[in-house]
Amino acid sequence: MEYTTLNNGIKMPMAGIGTFLLTPDQAESAVLEALKDGYRLIDTANAYVNEKAVGRAMKKSGLAREDIFLETKIWPSFYEQEDAIEKTLERLDTDYIDLLLIHQPSGNYVAGYRLMEKAYKAGKVKAIGLSNFTKEQVQEILDICEVKPAVLQTEVHPYFQEKELKEFLEKEEIKIQAWYPLGHGDSALLEEAALVELGKKYQKSTAQIILRWHIQDGNIVIPGSKNNDHIKDNFDIFDFKLTENEMSEISALDCNKRYYTSTPQMLKKYAEMVPPVDEQK
Repeated sequence: MEYTTLNNGIKMPMAGIGTFLLTPDQAESAVLEALKDGYRLIDTANAYVNEKAVGRAMKKSGLAREDIFLETKIWPSFYEQEDAIEKTLERLDTDYIDLLLIHQPSGNYVAGYRLMEKAYKAGKVKAIGLSNFTKEQVQEILDICEVKPAVLQTEVHPYFQEKELKEFLEKEEIKIQAWYPLGHGDSALLEEAALVELGKKYQKSTAQIILRWHIQDGNIVIPGSKNNDHIKDNFDIFDFKLTENEMSEISALDCNKRYYTSTPQMLKKYAEMVPPVDEQK
């Protein structure tokens, strides 16, 4: 396992498991498997409606709470609710969250950020950050914040590398975390000749080559899976290292192709949508 240090001195694992689109049963099973395989970073969110399941898996794992790095995200319709973070802690059945993010730049996200700052100062959250924010939106938060964001979670993969954004974040000492690190499982990406050749050289899958590229490029990764073999394989990336030339080969695949684009209409819908968090298993 490799770690990075956030701008407030907190150590964060470079690789974890994502639980997006997993049902409570799938999330519980996947997180248990991941923790058994050596993962220590778990990513969830209010909107995934599986936080209770993640909390159960953490308890069932037998690991000490301080050995797990737990990350979740506040949904826009909760930004102005004073007890939103308390309720999140209750669902996760934990006293603190290691990293809490604003999920979308939608609704009153400044109020949501203030809520996170308050929880950070109270010791209920160890680090705070943003998700799906553009460079301009990150700057907006930097201009008004009392506690600097430590992480930006956003879409990053070899086809969409966000080089300019990363340069800006590095200057601001904000780490980037990649969701869709494997390009949404795009077969065109996974079958790229350069990746296939590297897979043969290192006896790894192209997915493992991509994840290794992320780690060496400084991107924290959270690939999601409900398949135990994939969960194991996605973490088996710490026993080899790509050369500088190989890193450059993969960087050359950048073609500005993204799989998720938000629109003002979508952001408006997000602010109105209320995830059924109280009904989850």
